[in-house]
Amino acid sequence: MFKGSMPALVTPFKNGSVDFDALKHLVEWHIEQGSNGLVPVGTTGESPTLTHAEHDAVVDAVVQTAAGRIPVIAGAGSNNTVETVRLVEHAKKAGADAALVVTPYYNKPTQRGLIAHFEAAAAVGLPIIIYNIPPRSVVDMTPETMGKLAKNPNIIGVKDATGDLSRVPQQRMTCGTDFIQLSGEDATALGYNAHGGVGCISVTANVAPKLCAEFQASTLNGDYATALTQLDRLMPLHKAIFTEPGVAGAKYGLSLLGKCSDEVRSPLTKLEEGTRLMIKDAMIHAGLIN
Repeated sequence: MFKGSMPALVTPFKNGSVDFDALKHLVEWHIEQGSNGLVPVGTTGESPTLTHAEHDAVVDAVVQTAAGRIPVIAGAGSNNTVETVRLVEHAKKAGADAALVVTPYYNKPTQRGLIAHFEAAAAVGLPIIIYNIPPRSVVDMTPETMGKLAKNPNIIGVKDATGDLSRVPQQRMTCGTDFIQLSGEDATALGYNAHGGVGCISVTANVAPKLCAEFQASTLNGDYATALTQLDRLMPLHKAIFTEPGVAGAKYGLSLLGKCSDEVRSPLTKLEEGTRLMIKDAMIHAGLIN
């Protein structure tokens, strides 16, 4: 169920509030464009600055709009285990297909603490995708720890944003070949799949859903020659979107496509003019706009 191109969905805002009409239109657009799944209220969905009520409402809206046509992996991350469990419980109640749970940030748990945290989330009974992103959480789940967690039938995969392609075969060794490995880094997604990954939870796919889906399909079909030509179109956009925080880049790209505003919540800010020009040029290069 979980493979291919899955946008880490932005949360559109309008005058400081969640723009639910734009959010629903984005879901429909992604389905039309061929995205293989949606991941709302992760970091790219600005979960750190959404209220708990907004977080739940966004999950509800995405699940209801997708209506089973493509899977939804609901963001359910917190550095508080009790809050994580509550978010997973809500995702299950809403009808999400899985929950994305990040390694707890800021409080720097041990590997033993990570196991306790994820076992508690898994006890809810919804499939769990581990989100391992050491640059943001300042803690790294080792392949050995992941292998222990993979024995839990409700812990089914990982979104790996370590940037270390050797993790994929290491995790195949510790977690088994059926453990779902998804890239969390757009720029290395081709190499990630070549090493044994099956998809990408992507920021760039917010702006280029059709091209990202086609690129993922090429890699999964073993057609790396075609995938490389598609990556040549995408790479300037990967670079431009992440010049400043990726959500701001993705929202600006979406604003050029007329899909939502480029509004972000503080402490994020709208892009500097130079970054805007980079994104616009990269979108022209990718064939997304004229």
